[in-house]
Amino acid sequence: MRQPSVRARRVAAASVSLVLAAGAAACGPEDNAARGAGDPTPHKGGTLTVLNANAQQDFDPARLYTSGGGNVPSLVFRTLTTRNRENGAAGTKVVPDLATDTGRPTKDATVWTYTLKKGLKYEDGTPITSADIKYGIERSFAPELSGGAPYLRDWLVGAAGYQGPYKDKKGLDAIETPDERTIVFHLNKPEGEFPCLATQTQFTPVPKSKDTGTKYEEHPVSSGPYKVVRNENDGERLVLERNPHWSAATDAERKAYPDKIDVRSGLDSSVINQRLSASQGADAAAVTTDTNLGPAELAKVTGDKDLASRVGTGHFGYTNYIAFNPKTKPFDDVKVRQAISYAIDRSSVVNAAGGSALAEPATTFLPDQKSFGHTPYDLFPAGKSGDPAKARALLKEAGYAKGLTVTLTHSNAKDFETSPEIATAIQDALKKAGITVKLQGLEENDYSDKIHDVKTEPGFFLAHWGADWPSGGPFLAPIFDGRQIVKDGANFNTGLLNDTSVNAEIDAINKLTDLDQAAKRWGALDKKIGEKALTVPLFHPVYKRLYGEGVKNIVISDWTGVLDISQVAVK
Repeated sequence: MRQPSVRARRVAAASVSLVLAAGAAACGPEDNAARGAGDPTPHKGGTLTVLNANAQQDFDPARLYTSGGGNVPSLVFRTLTTRNRENGAAGTKVVPDLATDTGRPTKDATVWTYTLKKGLKYEDGTPITSADIKYGIERSFAPELSGGAPYLRDWLVGAAGYQGPYKDKKGLDAIETPDERTIVFHLNKPEGEFPCLATQTQFTPVPKSKDTGTKYEEHPVSSGPYKVVRNENDGERLVLERNPHWSAATDAERKAYPDKIDVRSGLDSSVINQRLSASQGADAAAVTTDTNLGPAELAKVTGDKDLASRVGTGHFGYTNYIAFNPKTKPFDDVKVRQAISYAIDRSSVVNAAGGSALAEPATTFLPDQKSFGHTPYDLFPAGKSGDPAKARALLKEAGYAKGLTVTLTHSNAKDFETSPEIATAIQDALKKAGITVKLQGLEENDYSDKIHDVKTEPGFFLAHWGADWPSGGPFLAPIFDGRQIVKDGANFNTGLLNDTSVNAEIDAINKLTDLDQAAKRWGALDKKIGEKALTVPLFHPVYKRLYGEGVKNIVISDWTGVLDISQVAVK
């Protein structure tokens, strides 16, 4: 939960507004014959090329921080559970992967038991056992393999100070393996969403005899349909080929159509979109897992029927918002925070984020998806372009009849989220309400350090949050649970809220193993917290990504919001 910088990188890479070159030739790798769209049926065979801006670094299941097992990683790493590989809302469900079911909890959800499927094998043909999953989790605690999701350190009994199997060979007593196919987890407190956590790559089996520590990422032992045959420059070039011992009979989720996956990273975003647009040679069988179309690119694509037919549209649980520090004047006055909420012009903010095709206005903190428990509300209705009159009236009540001057901190990164474009739109809107906004732009690292330290947190700044899985829990708890305020480290409870009733409701919802019932409670809690005006939700991003003309079987779930390469065919 306490990893937004990782989370921000894990979500979509920043869009860029560079115009696609008309008829640009692909400067891609050697030809890889992928047939056109004449036969819509997906077939096995061929090579899928992945064109990315960011390298697939830290290709070790212990070190990856992914949602639902990730995209490229989930081709190599299987986990106890996984995301349902279906379009839209159906894709927000948890389904079994290595396990026979999504887990069997005790009545109070503090003990979870899993049974492995029969016939599971690694790439070398040796069987996958429950002890391998236990070991894979334990090595994720090693300091030299840090970077993965931090939940298990908090959730497992006696795990807080554990340093991994290299220093403590005894292992974690909280994980039991009574036989080769059974694994049992003992938790500190009820966690009804443990099956969601079990989709993270830390639950990947790792054979102890093949563990090479920090070098394991160079050739991790595959439990999925593909194995690593090449890993160059820390994941900049990653080549995957079929794992001959993977069996579709044990894996209902991954289609594994291509014979080979060739991941090429470190590319400029404009080059990626040009190559996918031209779709020549090997690029006809290419996709991207991290590069969006920018506003100018999208305008060109929209005017071309062929290109428009090759754009995948997705929604990921993600919210861009204004954050307040209520310990800082004048934001200690709720009426000031309410005034700003009324003054916001969401139409101009959406335009600054790339337009309505790339951003949807938000009035709730939770994303607009059922799995999160989204409950529609607009506590400070500003209409499409703000309500400056209502804002002025509230400012007068707060003692600022002549207006006030504030500083808005933002990032200088061109990400269309917390960047200058969004900050300027807010500045213009608040001016109409008598609020003069001075802009403080910081380089990305400085911005992240400043807003996540309680000692330096500004009073008024731009922020965003993405989901570790599609539920209200990992969305609301890190931001609003008072027990997660970190005074000497990275803190994400920006409103410094420590409300006993909010904390108690978070605990009560976490006890529920019926996730549909839990979702309703998360939605109600979102509205309750919203009344405190500690944030101003601005918009939820929409992901628009091109794919090559020879790519078939496009699946985009609401869990990831992007094309799932485990489903793609290129023949």
